[in-house]
Amino acid sequence: MKFILAALLLAWSATTEAGVDENVLKQLAPTGTLKAGIAYAPTPTPVFAAKDAGGGIRGVPKDLAAALAKSLGVPVEYVVKATTGELTDALSTGAIDIGFMPADDERRKRVDFSPPYFMIESTYLALGSTDIKTLAEVDRADITVVGINGSTTMRAAGRTLKNAKVIGAKSVDEAMEILKAGGAQAFALTHDSLPALQKQLPGSRILDGAFQKVDVSVAVQKDKPAALAYVKDFIISAKTNGIVQKAFDDAGLKGLAIPP
Repeated sequence: MKFILAALLLAWSATTEAGVDENVLKQLAPTGTLKAGIAYAPTPTPVFAAKDAGGGIRGVPKDLAAALAKSLGVPVEYVVKATTGELTDALSTGAIDIGFMPADDERRKRVDFSPPYFMIESTYLALGSTDIKTLAEVDRADITVVGINGSTTMRAAGRTLKNAKVIGAKSVDEAMEILKAGGAQAFALTHDSLPALQKQLPGSRILDGAFQKVDVSVAVQKDKPAALAYVKDFIISAKTNGIVQKAFDDAGLKGLAIPP
């Protein structure tokens, strides 16, 4: 009887009031607050949040981070960065606990990922002043392509383009300024991000097809098995119980496919 009572007490002490194993909290929210890394863009996408007039953020990553923190029974702190590359750096050094980003092979060397809650397809936004109408026509010596530093899309563009020049920008806003100033003729980015940007460049074209397809997931620090297992279960549940769909709908992203 004493052995059974001791075992029950041990099991009780290993969980929080929210029913979460303490080892999960130690790995996923070691400070007692879930530090969620979120990148921003001019408009919300499955990857990026958008900044509002007051400097706050809104969008899918914010909503998913809030739901994850609620399931853990801890508060959430949003750490906002200009790019997902910066999020990867912050996560790998422990400055944040989770991050929302595309999961390519290069990033998998540094962080671990949940199952995907979206899949992005990368293409180019070509200026109307060019004759570019297809992906193949981008790869010319007279074309400069701008991408976001540290992004999976820029890495993929660099791998696939053999003749065009690829340059980096620190943010979407900086990349757009480069395009408007004539410093590049095409912007490598994801399909879901480009329609809003196209409106700023009259005559520009979003090219059909994709030169890269990659999962969008929640990233956690390497060698945190309890944290990874919890986030995996959370995303699987969030895709079936409507949390992901609601986040998409609230961000105005209705109609986008959520992977099974």
